[in-house]
Amino acid sequence: MRDWWLRTLLVLQRPRPVFAALRDDSREAAADRAEPVLLIVLLAGIGAVLVSPTAAHLNDDGSFDPLVIAVWAFVVGSLNGLFAYFALGAVLFGAVKAFGSQGSYRRSRHVLAFAAVPIALSLVVWPVKLALYGGDLFRTGGRDTGAGGAFFDLIELAFFVWSALLLVVGVRTVHGWTWARAAAACALALVAPVLLVLLVQTL
Repeated sequence: MRDWWLRTLLVLQRPRPVFAALRDDSREAAADRAEPVLLIVLLAGIGAVLVSPTAAHLNDDGSFDPLVIAVWAFVVGSLNGLFAYFALGAVLFGAVKAFGSQGSYRRSRHVLAFAAVPIALSLVVWPVKLALYGGDLFRTGGRDTGAGGAFFDLIELAFFVWSALLLVVGVRTVHGWTWARAAAACALALVAPVLLVLLVQTL
C-alpha cells in the first residue's frame, strides 16, 4: 500500500511506471491502491467544482459565509468526484473496449483516477487565490475578473490539460497501444459526455 502512495506523486514525474503497475488488476493489487484512488477522486472532485460556474456565482446574494462555502466545496466536490469516477470510468471503459481492450472496468477507473492527480494538485493554487481575492472568487464582478483572475484561470486550465495528457499516457501504457490508438480512445471517452450534454440541452 505504501508503494501506491508514493506512486500517487510519482505519476506527475514518471507516469509510465505507475500506469504499467496498473496492469496488475488482481483483487489484492486493487485493494492496495484503493485508498490513494479514493483520495485522488475526492480531491480532484473538489478541485473541479471550485472552478465551476456554480462556484463563481455561489455568493452573489451574500448568503454564504466562508464556512458554508468550504463545506459546500467539500461535500459537492466529493460527490461530483465519485460520480465522475464511476460515470467517466464507465465511458472510458466503453471507449477502450471499442478499440479492442480486454481490460476491466475497475482498471479503467483506476487509470482515470491516477490521470486526475493534476486536477487534485490544482488545489495548491487556492490558498494564493484566496489570499489575493478572498470572497470575490465566489461572486460576480469581484476583483478576480481582471488580468490576475485570467492568469489563474489559465493555470487551472493547464492542470486539466495535464490530466488529459496523462490519461492518454495511461491508456497507452496499460494497453501497450500506439499513441494514435490511445489518443483516439481517450478522445472518444472525453468528447462523448460533452456531446451528450449538448444533445440534451437542445431537446
